[in-house]
Amino acid sequence: MKILVRAVGKMRDRRLSSLCEEYAERVRRHVPIAIDEVEDDEALLRGLPPGTEIIALEPGGDAWTTAEFTKYVERRMVQGTRALAFLIGGADGLAPATVKRAQRRLSLSPLTLPHRLARVLLCEQIYRAVSIIRGEPYSR
Repeated sequence: MKILVRAVGKMRDRRLSSLCEEYAERVRRHVPIAIDEVEDDEALLRGLPPGTEIIALEPGGDAWTTAEFTKYVERRMVQGTRALAFLIGGADGLAPATVKRAQRRLSLSPLTLPHRLARVLLCEQIYRAVSIIRGEPYSR
């Protein structure tokens, strides 16, 4: 299974970008992951591999615990899902048409998060989930 993190807008803060890349590198040891920055919502959906399960990150989505998130990712791995695509909107969130295409809606927090910080939190949770699935200790 491949994990795709697609986000509208560029990560301008080097510190946040570095954190995302650090978590992604740790995930890549076990699972392919790509972090793509796109210009708009239409580009979020463009070129997704057939059979990709789409997860829209938005405030009204399900609020999973880390254990629930981990079980979700693990089930998709076991079921042979080709790819999981986590979509993060820009400053105004995701367009309703984009959310409609998603199989799941996920909220990272009841707080309103800047979309760049949401990207870091998502990358960290993906790394944490992969560590738990593999039975490895979580390292900061």
